[in-house]
Order: sequence, then structure tokens, then C-alpha cells
Amino acid sequence: MDVLVIEDEELAVRKLTKLLQDVDNSIRIVGTAASVRASVNWLQTNATPDLILMDIELADGQSFEIFEQTAVESPVIFTTSYDEYALRAFKVNSIDYLLKPIKRHELEASLEKHRKLRNPAEPETGGRMAIDALVQQLRQQIQPTEYRKRFLVKHLSQWMPVEVADIAYFYSEEGVSLFRTRSNQKFSVDYTLDELEAMLDPVHFFRANRQFIVDINSVQQIHPYFNNKLKLSLKPAPEEEVLVSRERATEFKKWMGK
Repeated sequence: MDVLVIEDEELAVRKLTKLLQDVDNSIRIVGTAASVRASVNWLQTNATPDLILMDIELADGQSFEIFEQTAVESPVIFTTSYDEYALRAFKVNSIDYLLKPIKRHELEASLEKHRKLRNPAEPETGGRMAIDALVQQLRQQIQPTEYRKRFLVKHLSQWMPVEVADIAYFYSEEGVSLFRTRSNQKFSVDYTLDELEAMLDPVHFFRANRQFIVDINSVQQIHPYFNNKLKLSLKPAPEEEVLVSRERATEFKKWMGK
């Protein structure tokens, strides 16, 4: 079996090479690469290997960039220092991961899994989809989401920045998305509430209903309401009632710290 090792630490390459050959002396290391650039160049100029062992953190970036710059047709086993529990869900098809420091029995299990699932058509179909899914999930795990810190809004004839920390709630009115600041200023934004929900830190903001996303510090009182809904008193006070649906009431109370 021909294996490409993508790893930026020379000692780790030597250890992994020896471990691979101790586990299976028929394994042939056909190449090594220490960076995104070198990996892309190798993949574009050499025959497709049977398997790639790929570290996530490389000399010039993260290995996810390889997938963005060239087609990766081989099954991939990622090697990573990230927590095993967080990565258990990423074992899909012939894709696997090894948690550093790599243990012999775990490497043997990964190679055995690859042998059992190996299919000539897989790299072009299921294997490729599995790689794409794993890359996305790993990217989300190791790269914390960057939430919006401010919005640039139009005020009179000029633009001005408003810090998210100064926003009490976002809401929709006649198809337009707006927000109110803690000082009761009102501004419009060019995003839907669905888009805004994804931009905002869920520790601080909660989607109360289809019309409102509220900041935790804007909630002054929570009142029981008809049919197990909740009615919110916000500061500054909005022009309409803000209700949390029965389906979201329990989640809302947990978010508020009950």
C-alpha cells in the first residue's frame, strides 16, 4: 500500500514512518510533505496514493487549505492533537483520525478499517464526500466561530459603527431588519434575522421568535403567558409584545440561567 505522509515535524515523520512499517511491512511511504504548498505540489505531480496520513497543523497553515487548492482523491486519516471525545463523530466511511501521540493499536485499527472499506469507486464518490464532510466538521471544531463585534450603520448622511455590546435586541418590521441600542436608538441593517442569528454569540443573544433576537441583558422580566408561552419585558421597551413560543420556552429559561 502506497502512503503519503503530510506532517511538518521531522521527528513525527520518522516515528510515524517507523510505526507504519512495523505494523505492516508492505506499506511503502511514497512521499512526505511538511506544508500546504508542498502537499498541493506533491498531489498535483504524483500518482494518487492509496492512503494519506495528514496532520492538521502544518508549517504554513492548516491542512484544510489543501482541499481548497487541489483535488484530494485518496482516503485520508487525519492526525491531530485535539480532544478524542470531540472527534469521535468524525469517523465516517474510510476516513479516520489518530490522536497524538499515535498509539500502535489505534494505527492498526485505522489501517484495518481502511482495508475493509476500500473500494475503487470510493475516492470519486463516498470517499470524496466523506473527506469534505470531515474537513468542514474539523474546521468548525478547531476554529472557534468569529461572532460579529460591531455593525456599520447609516445615520443621517454618514456611516457610524455600533458595538454589538451596545445592542439590546434585533427585530423585524415590515420585512426590514432593525436593532435598538441600550440608549434606545433605532437602526436598520441589511441582513435577515436568520443571517443575524448566525452572526451573534448565542451566549448573549437568543432567537425569541420569528421577529425578535434578544440580548440577555435586555431581558428585565419574564411573565407566564397563555398556552405555556413566555412574555418578555425588555429594556428599552419595544413597540409590540415579545413572546417566546411554548416549544422554545424551556430552552429560553435554560439560556437565562434557570
